[in-house]
Parts: sequence; structure tokens; C-alpha cells
Amino acid sequence: MVESIEGIPEGNIEGYFLKVSEEGILVECTSPDGEKNALKTLSQLLSKDGHRLPFCEITDYPAFPIRGWLMDCGRTYISMDELRREIDILSRFKINVFHWHLTENQAFRLESKLHPEVNSPSSMSRCPGKFYTQQEARELEEFCLERGVTLIPEIDLPGHSKAFERATGYSMQSPRGKAILMDILGEAADLFRGQYFHIGTDEVPFEDRSLVPEAVSLLRSKGKKVISWNPGWNYASSLEIDMTQLWSYRGKPTSGVPYVDCRFHYINHFDMFWDMVDVHSSTVYGNGEAQEDGAQGAIIALWNDRYIDSEERIVKENALYQSVLALADRLWRGGGYQYFDRKGARLKMDMTDPLTADYLDFERRVVLQKDRTAPDFPFLPQGSVVWNITDALDNGGDLAREWDWKALPSTEVRGAGIYLRHTWGSLVPGLLDSPRENSTVYAYTYVLSEKEQDCGLVFLSQNASRSEKDVPPPQGKWDWRDSYVKLNGEEVSPPVWSEDRGKAEDEAPMGNLNSPMTSPLPVHLHEGWNELVIKLPVGKFSTPETRLVKWGFTCILTDRSGDNVLPVVYSTLPR
Repeated sequence: MVESIEGIPEGNIEGYFLKVSEEGILVECTSPDGEKNALKTLSQLLSKDGHRLPFCEITDYPAFPIRGWLMDCGRTYISMDELRREIDILSRFKINVFHWHLTENQAFRLESKLHPEVNSPSSMSRCPGKFYTQQEARELEEFCLERGVTLIPEIDLPGHSKAFERATGYSMQSPRGKAILMDILGEAADLFRGQYFHIGTDEVPFEDRSLVPEAVSLLRSKGKKVISWNPGWNYASSLEIDMTQLWSYRGKPTSGVPYVDCRFHYINHFDMFWDMVDVHSSTVYGNGEAQEDGAQGAIIALWNDRYIDSEERIVKENALYQSVLALADRLWRGGGYQYFDRKGARLKMDMTDPLTADYLDFERRVVLQKDRTAPDFPFLPQGSVVWNITDALDNGGDLAREWDWKALPSTEVRGAGIYLRHTWGSLVPGLLDSPRENSTVYAYTYVLSEKEQDCGLVFLSQNASRSEKDVPPPQGKWDWRDSYVKLNGEEVSPPVWSEDRGKAEDEAPMGNLNSPMTSPLPVHLHEGWNELVIKLPVGKFSTPETRLVKWGFTCILTDRSGDNVLPVVYSTLPR
């Protein structure tokens, strides 16, 4: 260890100097965190055969100290093996915070020895009987610390607490319920070694105005720095809270209080392509580097609102790894091009455009590191995929109406996921400046294949969000809007939806509703040029079947496994 390193700001404990030369490897750092980061960089530089390193000199440090992801284990229990796997993979890329969301309406997942009733199977409405023992929690935190990751536990109060109420018979805001809660908070504070503890506080009316201040005071007496959601309890200064975590478009910093940005970082709503560009290009609430009493970084959140009965599918369908890596890259390097709610976070046809070139370089590096250090996570680069997107046409409510799409004015767009209108409507811009209901758009591209071949097609026209009670589309339909995809004039049939029901439910397994994410459809390409056309009509932007109508599509050609992009050429020019 050294006291300081030239080129690294004083106080940045994660920075390091690394030199690889004929004489050997030199690492200089001011703390164990810097040493861990230097070793992670060495791992990334190592050749695929594990025997060679390039000569180099690197002075490196992060722009933001908090670079993390949240896993909602309150709603859906995620096994210890899966959590370890995610922590191990993501820590290799200098992600340094795991936000462990442990309690929800569905279940209270952290063991309490003082009040074991909160872990009773009868109190849990999903994954009954599944919770984390205190020994498992200690072991997971130690696993994190060994990899340079801070574990932040969250016990959500006083909202999202129906499981607590079922178990104890009391509201958290009643005198007896509050006493039980304080027992559990003190117990959990003694259990975890880390400096941070998250208390939730969002989406609930406050009846007992003393609850939150008492919880903060208790945790501070245990040596913890307390984090709370914003919007949530209305804190006035750092005397009342140590850090806030901004969520939803309404999240606003409190002057003088450090904060973590989570406003548009809910990946269960994401498309696996367009939103990667958004995340990678975005600043941290307008900041390109950390502020002492302001922006500290950002966290990607995966909320398991809908029940998905496969951990592998939760990871793939929510694009967990590519989302967090896009965030990690931006938070380490700093900068950014604009915030989520501003126009421009889309890939341009001009590959020298700064945002586009930066993102394509990110994709190149992810593919390289996927092969070298973490081959078991899915990633599909999208930079080579291009489309013609026609102007929107008024369909008068007739979603089946057709036009001669080749004759329509169109715009060239790059990427495998295109929002015409974003999930969050006008809050996050999509491709169209002023999307209107009762409209139809066509997207088309031409694909050059060097040979006749069977391959896979990843396609979605209505991403189910993993957070909505969407009613599955009728069998034989991609959505409720009569969208279609045609390859060489032949319509591609959607899968048979396993979730065949006519009503909206949270607890019914999603089945294969997002199946193209995990199991691409079999299609056939001719040798030479192939024509791929998508029709995208829309009626209302909210319907009884679909609360959040996501007007757009995800489409890319892959190998049959869906693990790799197909080596073909996309072109917007007619062939």
C-alpha cells in the first residue's frame, strides 16, 4: 500500500496503478479495495489461454463510489447458489454494491430468532417457507466482502409489509407492531457487518409519524448509515437520514444529503436492447462524477413483481448482466451524454457518432470479457442490426388495415430493440417525437446470409414487463394489437402460450410469455438476401388487457441456442 498515487484524486480508495513489463507486475494502491480492482483488471487483460498479459501502464479509479444492483428476494426467493453466482460474476467487473431487498407483501425472508413467526410459511403468499437463515446471511455478506462488494440489506417499513402483518397480527405502525419491528431491526443491524442499512419507506401513508425517526435512531445507535427511498419519508437534512435512493420520476435529492440514482433503473420494465443504450449513455441524474453531498452512483433494480418460476429465466428475461455491466461501465468511467428523460439515447446510423461509437466499443469489450472471464451469461451485441422505420399512419382504430410499406417514408435506425413509445410514455423518449394512439408503423430490413441455414429469431412486440398483470394474448397472436413478423413473405407464428388464461394475475407463473428471450423461434434463411418485415399497429396506450402498452419491438437473428448473434449482414437498402 502507498499513501497516494499520482493522477488519482485524494480520498478515492478504489484507485490503483498497474504496470506490466518484462520485469514483472507492479501494483500500487492506497487500500485493499484498490488492490482488488487492480487484480480484476489483470484478470480482464489475461489472454483467453490464461498465459499472457500485454505490457501496459494503467492509472485507474472510479468516477462514482456506488455501482450496484438490487435483487428483490422479498417477492421471489432466490437461492443462495444463484445469488453467489450473480455476485461472483458482477464483482469481476467492479460492481461493488449488492442491495438485498429482503421483505415484501409476499414474504419476510430474513430469519428472526426473536420473532420467528415472521418466517412462518403460512405468512408467505409466494415461495412459502423459503427464507434466509442468519447463518446464510452472514456467509453471503462474507462472500461479498471477499470480492470487494458491500451488501446493503433492506427491511422495508412500514409499507409492503402484509407478510409481517399476517405473521404477527399487527401493523408496523401500531404500538405492538412497532415494538416487534424495532426488535427485528436491532437484531438485523447486529447481524450485518456493513455500514449501510436500508429501511424502505416508499409507497405508504404514514400514520405513526415517530416510526421512521425512531428506526433511523436505532440503526444509527448500532453504527449504521441509514438509506431510505425518495419519494418516501420527507427528510429535511443529513441530520435525519444518511443517504436517499431516488426512484420513479418523482425522486428528488435532498439538499446536502448524498443520494443513489435509481429513478429509471427498474430493469423488469426494460427491453433487453434499447434500454441498454439508455443506461450506458445516461449521466447520474445529470452528474458525470460523484458529488460529496450529492450523487454517489446508481443501482439497477430487478423487481420480481410477477412470479417467474425459474431463476435462469429471471436472469435472462430481465437482461440482468448486460444491464448491470452497462451501468458499471458508465459509473466507473463517468461522463454520459444525457439523462434518461432526454431525447437522443439511441444508436445512430453514423457509427462515428460519439454516443454510438462509445456504446459499440462497450459491446466489443463485453463480448471479449464474456469469452475470457464469464462465459456463462447471455449477451447479444446489437450494433450491426439496422432498420427502416416508416412514418406512423392513422389506422382509425382498424388494427388489421394494411399499407404498401415499401412506398412509405421511413427513417433508418440502428439496434435490436426499438421503442416507438417507451414503457413509461413521455417520461422516457422513444423513437417517435409525438406517438399517437390508433397508429400503424412498419419496420423492415434486409439480411444477407452466406448460406442457406436454420437459425433462431428473438422477437417480441409486447414485452410483459415482469411487473404487470397483463393478460396473455390469444393463441396465434403476438399481442392484442395484431402485430406480425414476416420473413421472406411468410408470417412467423408465435409460440403456443403456456399461460393460457383470460384474466390478469400476479401469482400465476408467466410461462413462456417472454419465451423469445430464452428460447428463440426456429426460422430459415435463404442463401443471399432475405426480407424481414414487422407490422406494428397500436390502438389505445392502455387497455383492459395491457396496462402499459409498450409500442415497439425486439428483434434479432441468433444461432439456434439464442446464445450468439448470427453472423449475417443487415442492410436498409432494398435487395
